[in-house]
Amino acid sequence: MSTQLQLFEVQTNPANPKHNQIRPQDSPIHEWYRFVLSFPPHLVKDYIDKFDLPQGSVVLDPFCGTGTTLVEAKKRGYASIGVEGNPVAHFASQTKLNWSADPDLLRSHAQDIGDRVWDQLEREGIDDRNLTWHGDETRLLKLFPNAQELLLRGSISPLPLHKTLRLLEVIRNFENSRFRAYEELALAKALYSSIGNLKFGPEVGIGKIKTDVPVVFSWLSNIYTMASDLKHVTNYPVQSEVFLGDARNVSNILTPGSIDAVITSPPYPNEKDYTRTTRLESVILGFLNDRASLQSLKKGLVRSNTRGVYKGDSDDDWVAGVTKIQQLAEQIEQRRQELNKTSGFERLYARVTKLYFGGMARHLVDLQPFLKPGARLAYVVGDQASYLRVMIRTGQLLAEIAEPLGYEVESIDLFRTRLATATKEQMREEVVILKWKGY
Repeated sequence: MSTQLQLFEVQTNPANPKHNQIRPQDSPIHEWYRFVLSFPPHLVKDYIDKFDLPQGSVVLDPFCGTGTTLVEAKKRGYASIGVEGNPVAHFASQTKLNWSADPDLLRSHAQDIGDRVWDQLEREGIDDRNLTWHGDETRLLKLFPNAQELLLRGSISPLPLHKTLRLLEVIRNFENSRFRAYEELALAKALYSSIGNLKFGPEVGIGKIKTDVPVVFSWLSNIYTMASDLKHVTNYPVQSEVFLGDARNVSNILTPGSIDAVITSPPYPNEKDYTRTTRLESVILGFLNDRASLQSLKKGLVRSNTRGVYKGDSDDDWVAGVTKIQQLAEQIEQRRQELNKTSGFERLYARVTKLYFGGMARHLVDLQPFLKPGARLAYVVGDQASYLRVMIRTGQLLAEIAEPLGYEVESIDLFRTRLATATKEQMREEVVILKWKGY
């Protein structure tokens, strides 16, 4: 199979680190709230064009994240459906697909909220404009302990947290709530981009500690961007929906034989806990409030890291007969033993690899009844070497899994390469192109 794949692997793009960046002309709507490592809108446009979709087609993104595929499809006049297991990302996608708000009224409504928050903070001795404070830290608002313990220590400083909670309180209690979703999404973006202390790389961590920031200005800036985008975007009368659900079980979401194309980027098999990327805004907006809610979220996701593996998981059964997956897992486990790595997480490296590819196989099978014969699918995936530097060629392995399940593997397109700091190897990010031939 791997030799055959080399015959039709298409290298469409050079090794260009900027190729994953969002282009200025594409930023409207997308930049309302976006995963730091999201794939770019122009990639969606490229595959909509490549698939030559007629008007009236329905585009599915079963791992829709913050809605890149859905928003781009709507901009092009195509109906779209998204499925997302992370509730704050689902909320973001849902809000980004609603272009019905009057931009001037949104701006005015938010300005009234901002004025009220500024007044309330001033009565508490807090000047959010000039960043002065004459108060008692013990009187600042705090998160409940069960919610606070979900955050990385130092994710947000006490005074910015207090001001954020005051702003959220006013947003939720303000008269006329028709703009609430936009206003809360603007706050979600402000939290990770300017209010909090987070930094983003391969994994989220704590950056420079900001003891005070202009919370209301940061939030209003995002509102003004939304209002400007709504003035200039064309609101095509197409259906765009996003559902909170598990990509491995879409039978209660989709209609049989309804999907013309899939453009998506599932998680990659590595040690990146994707829920940590959105943890700050998830907790403050109330999507996560304790460890039970976090565990429930993780159980609805494809297993891609050891922090999301649970005792009853059985997705690895789906690839029990796939020789290359079993050999890869054995190689990882042998490497662990050679290096004498004995932590609980390291012992799970081999298993999570099988769970990941098993989950993807389960997803591909579950999806079949909802695809039209001839439907084409684009999966953006990347090589990984997180597990003791054993290379995982994600795209090639995904193709290996898909073909016996009834999919035709049309190509594996090189999207970009990136240099792995640990192995000094070029890591490929690829787009696996599949075609559903029908039963």
